[in-house]
Amino acid sequence: MVSSVVSYRRVGRVGVITVDYPPVNAVGVGVRSGLRSALDAGLADAWADILLLTAAGRTFMAGADIREFGKPSQPPILPEVIAAFDASAKPIVAAIHGTALGGGLEVALACHFRVALRSAKLGLPEVKLGLLPGAGGTQRLPRLIGPAKALDMILSGDPVTAATALELGVIDAVDDGDSALDAGLRLAERALAEGWAPRPTSARTDKITDIDPALFADRRAALAKRAPHLFSPHRCVDAVEAAVALPFADGVARERELFFACMESPQRAGLIHSFFAEREVAKIPGLPADTPKRDVRAVAVIGAGTMGGGIAMCFANAGFSVRLLDAAAESLDRGVQAIRRNYEASAKKGKLTDAQVESRMALIRPTLSYDDLADADLVIEAAFENMEIKRRIFAELDRVCKPGAILATNTSTLDVNAIAAATRRPQDVVGMHFFSPANVMRLLENVRGAQTADDVLATVMDLARRIGKVGVLVGVCYGFVGNRILHQRGRESMALVDEGASPQQADRVMTEFGFPLGHFAMTDLAGIDVGWRIREERRKSGDPDAQAVNWLDALAEQGRYGQKTNAGIYRYEPGSRVAIPDPAVDAMIAADRAKRGLVPRAVSDDEIRDRCLCAMVNEAAKILDEGIAARPVDVDAIWLHGYGFPAHRGGLLFWADQVGLPVIAEAIDGYHARFGGSHWELSPLLRRLVLEGRGFRDL
Repeated sequence: MVSSVVSYRRVGRVGVITVDYPPVNAVGVGVRSGLRSALDAGLADAWADILLLTAAGRTFMAGADIREFGKPSQPPILPEVIAAFDASAKPIVAAIHGTALGGGLEVALACHFRVALRSAKLGLPEVKLGLLPGAGGTQRLPRLIGPAKALDMILSGDPVTAATALELGVIDAVDDGDSALDAGLRLAERALAEGWAPRPTSARTDKITDIDPALFADRRAALAKRAPHLFSPHRCVDAVEAAVALPFADGVARERELFFACMESPQRAGLIHSFFAEREVAKIPGLPADTPKRDVRAVAVIGAGTMGGGIAMCFANAGFSVRLLDAAAESLDRGVQAIRRNYEASAKKGKLTDAQVESRMALIRPTLSYDDLADADLVIEAAFENMEIKRRIFAELDRVCKPGAILATNTSTLDVNAIAAATRRPQDVVGMHFFSPANVMRLLENVRGAQTADDVLATVMDLARRIGKVGVLVGVCYGFVGNRILHQRGRESMALVDEGASPQQADRVMTEFGFPLGHFAMTDLAGIDVGWRIREERRKSGDPDAQAVNWLDALAEQGRYGQKTNAGIYRYEPGSRVAIPDPAVDAMIAADRAKRGLVPRAVSDDEIRDRCLCAMVNEAAKILDEGIAARPVDVDAIWLHGYGFPAHRGGLLFWADQVGLPVIAEAIDGYHARFGGSHWELSPLLRRLVLEGRGFRDL
């Protein structure tokens, strides 16, 4: 044992270095110093002719130790440790299982030979945190697999399978055994038998010679279109280009320079906050981690439309048996056919095999009878956004479902407590608000009703993880968290158009900020009819906050529902999602302004951006003050994963802290003085935070 987390021992002529730093063998200071000491021990061991690097536990080595985030790096730094492995006078084999990610993979790249269990995955995810591989990864990987393939791995940040890694040339062998240690010993013994000499990755040049410089120009051009706002991907291209253009030592120096430029970028802080937000929201304040969960195996979904079909796919993808119910046979058949088309489209793209398509379709069993839901452990209602319809459905579920079944509504705006009151078991009723398309979008707002049982909350939050969603627990109010904030952005976007902006200008400002779609293009994607029905419902109920009829409602009344009808706020060519401005809509907006006596003016891009974002922050602060969201990070995660808030800005409230709450509060007060209205009244929480000199991060 050379340290508390790294050991050295000899097995025959093989010196074995083992990292044991649970849970993921992150390359923290203890691991780094232990690796250096173990390497020295192996090099000094006269009886060891070859060294083997392996790891204990469920995985090889992950990247940086999160316990060291934001702290000065302690020696030895990782590049120095890796350089020592690369320069070893004895050959070194790395045996990989589980995952080799980030700095862990960079250590493996510095070993002379690599073997991985077939179940292993390897990747360099640093770009997702606003960084680049900074311990030689951008210099060694191109030397192994060439700069084009290296850029594919580094720019995506996604891990590859062991089989793909072998095909690329990242590793030398795949082992079908179940022990990385045994796999490593087998390769080491072969190396000894065949007299393999050390093969430093740093010395290899065959994969980086005669490279066309156009490769890097093309990648930069592609990034300019795909990720124009992001800093680190462009630096990744610079670093890999340095591997081709410079001697190894100079390339490493250039990589470090670019790495520290990424470290100093505000995008790094935003992306790291985004990364940890996904983990933080899974922990529910006030709900003990050991809260029991209900056993959920059989799931039922009511409604075979776009949303219901997508929800059914979510559960079938995770191996659950799903009953899909609809009131009409024609609608049910149409819904099942749509699900099949979705799966077959994935198969054509190589994401599923034909066998997987059939196995998932077999898990989804259509029915027209509520009696077939009697054995369901979880029922999710995905009917029209109409309170009367939903209450009728839940009364019927109360009749047919077994005791202890969880009854969930997918409502996006309606009162979960009013829906629960239609049953005799409100403790079993919960909101599970999926986002469209449900089989793609990662966000799941789980809505806690006034009487929802703790074990129901624990179960649906766990289910979110099991079906690959980011589950966030929220309280009951109109629109919950995401749509309530969206409602304010929508209100302001409509007001800006009323005052003289065009939908195209408003959308462009938001996409330049970093959203994938502006508000109006997103409305077309979701379907204008969805919001129209919600607004109609509020008007019929006499809600004093309901919006007056506007040009958007007029579009819906004409059957212009958005992308699904090839016409909405924009028009669309058949089969295309490209939004094309429509002069007919401009004329409708102009007529609506004239009817209401509004004289259009020039609206600046800055005003559009600031009014939309300030309205969102103010509403989010009110939501926090009311306890609808428990923490600022919940708001951030909802907007990151459900509404496309740019991850490099960290989330809505993280961004607000970066801008400065005094700046935002002053702007909101100014808009209230200018426009009036309760929606522009400064949130009491926001005012308190400014007076106390605190930020959302301090809550």
